Amino acid sequence: MKTSAFISLEKKLLFLTVLLFYSFTLKSQSLPEVKLDDSWIEKIHALAPESPSFPITKKKNILVFSLHTGFNHWVIPHTEEMLKIISDKSGAFQVTGSKDISMFEAKNLKKFDAVVLNNNCSKPDHRNLFWDKLRAESDADSAKLMKKALDMEKNLIEYVEKGGGLMVVHGAVTTQNKSRAFSRLVGASFDYHPPQQPIQVRLVDAAHPLVQSFPKEGFNHVDEPYFYSNAYADLDFRPLLYFNNAEITKQREKEKKSEGKTYVAWIRSQGKGKVMYCSPSHNAQSFENPDLLAFYLNGLQYVVGDVECDDSPIAR
Repeated sequence: MKTSAFISLEKKLLFLTVLLFYSFTLKSQSLPEVKLDDSWIEKIHALAPESPSFPITKKKNILVFSLHTGFNHWVIPHTEEMLKIISDKSGAFQVTGSKDISMFEAKNLKKFDAVVLNNNCSKPDHRNLFWDKLRAESDADSAKLMKKALDMEKNLIEYVEKGGGLMVVHGAVTTQNKSRAFSRLVGASFDYHPPQQPIQVRLVDAAHPLVQSFPKEGFNHVDEPYFYSNAYADLDFRPLLYFNNAEITKQREKEKKSEGKTYVAWIRSQGKGKVMYCSPSHNAQSFENPDLLAFYLNGLQYVVGDVECDDSPIAR
């Protein structure tokens, strides 16, 4: 019988093999789409954590919202499936997937302990996902539709402030990208990203409870290196992961950052609720890292209130 330590070593060796393959053969290119089939699901299930890192008091209900109106990240269904796998295998969460914006009616949000926004990219004109969807479905007066869209955004913010959890994954930072209130809730708005490339993701504080799954040197994967604007300048969050700006190639020349760091995952509290932003990953291949799967599970436990940890902003 294989020991748990041996199984863990097997998982890490599998991930390193995948990483070396993509690093050497694809370099700065986009990774190919992965078929979401039984084979992929079985692979992720085998790599997922056996149990949660932190004690649970009861099984919590999670809404994974996967609607997009703008750019379509092909990893959207993989991300939803990954979250279901780590929730089911660990026994910590019951996941409901949806693309229905009526879930953001206050009465519906109350049914869940946390909401995951899964790559909900909005259209560039208004950068308001709720407006995009309402306008596509109704010929009603534009002012009325915009009011309803803003009410849905307000419902989400009030849901968090009253104690609900929120995890925002990768492109979902653009859900309401021009809204200062949403930017403050999430901790940032999206500015731009250079082309996909291998990124060395590093730990801000290796002692923080939520990053204990990673080795101290962090991890490397192919991803879009996001740069941020709006509320990001306030740094009103506790950062967890970052990349060194000098290591990112093909930045916009006028905005090129050759020094400092950019955070790619962080946590913050707002009112009675907890929020986590996690940029990794644009590609399903990154989910073949068992350390990243454990990080996502830790993050879910944080936003539902299972984890007592420091989420105060760092001193500048």
